[in-house]
Amino acid sequence: MAEHQKSRFEEIGSVISERASDLCANPFMQIGVILFCGGWFAIGLPTDLLTAALSILAITLTQMVLNRQIDRETDAHRRDIALHAKLDELIIAKHGARDEMAGIEELDEEAIIDLKVQAEKQAEELDEELHEQSGDKPKKAAKG
Repeated sequence: MAEHQKSRFEEIGSVISERASDLCANPFMQIGVILFCGGWFAIGLPTDLLTAALSILAITLTQMVLNRQIDRETDAHRRDIALHAKLDELIIAKHGARDEMAGIEELDEEAIIDLKVQAEKQAEELDEELHEQSGDKPKKAAKG
């Protein structure tokens, strides 16, 4: 998946969205909005103006939060790809590791579960074999 390169305008918008949503998430800001609205009503100013302003601010803030979510998901996706590449490299480099485990995140869930069950069986067999060699009795792993 090719990463989208942001324009200068998008970069500036992202910075503004980040700072504005962080500021609005502060509890003191929320208390301030409540006090402002209470003061507006106490003074007797027209409520239709306040309602319109609050509606526009709510929609704008929602969009800012969604923009940040998209940025976080893009970063998380990039990190996931890098992490899987590193794990694949380690699996392939490790002598004795099952190379078919590299890249399993692309398989469907049933295939991943099958590979996991096979890995658990191999681990149990290896555990039993090691205990037989040492003369100990193998401990059964608790299923969870």
